[in-house]
Amino acid sequence: MNNIEKNLTSIRAAITTAASACGRSTESILLLAVSKKKPADDIREAYACGQRDFGENYLQEALQKQHELQDLDINWHFIGAIQSNKTRSIAEAFDWVHCIDRLKIATRLSEQRPAGFAPLNVCIQVNIDHEASKAGIDLDAVPELALAMSTLPGIRLRGLMAIPAPREDYAQQCQAFARLADALASLQQQGLDCDTLSMGMTQDMEAAIAQGSTLVRIGTAIFGERP
Repeated sequence: MNNIEKNLTSIRAAITTAASACGRSTESILLLAVSKKKPADDIREAYACGQRDFGENYLQEALQKQHELQDLDINWHFIGAIQSNKTRSIAEAFDWVHCIDRLKIATRLSEQRPAGFAPLNVCIQVNIDHEASKAGIDLDAVPELALAMSTLPGIRLRGLMAIPAPREDYAQQCQAFARLADALASLQQQGLDCDTLSMGMTQDMEAAIAQGSTLVRIGTAIFGERP
């Protein structure tokens, strides 16, 4: 097997093991291959191994890859910071957006989603550890933004996304992810049709899955170190 095929096999096995350990099915967890800074050929190779969902951080880079890979049935996820002048292109070119932290951006995406397209799947980004270097809103601001976004016709609020501060201790990783899971449960109790916890990367995937992650974002462990 080549490296990408081998790496995907290893990651899928790790997801299965983590899911089994907490009594979950592997099918309840989506693997998002983060392909930023990697060439289109690497994405094509991963696609040939059965991977269908790919995450990109940089709009122009992503649009070029989409052009090169337009023959493939890929689910494209935008996971980077969103500038207001980029919302139209994102609304037109992606299936998912994971990083919304302002109603203005959500509204623009809704208004600019092309007619005839399914609503854009979106997640609210939560700054779970109040880190100045990261985007996202505080947990206590989630209900108000979620309720406002749930009324927008061009998007579908699927859930929450977070990137906790790095922690080596498994129990501490679990505590951070549990806060996001509790926030999603609260939205569900309010009647919002949310089903997604976008949380967990290579170093903390097991803890995220144990706390209910439905989507893990894995890059380096699949594609290798970025340039």
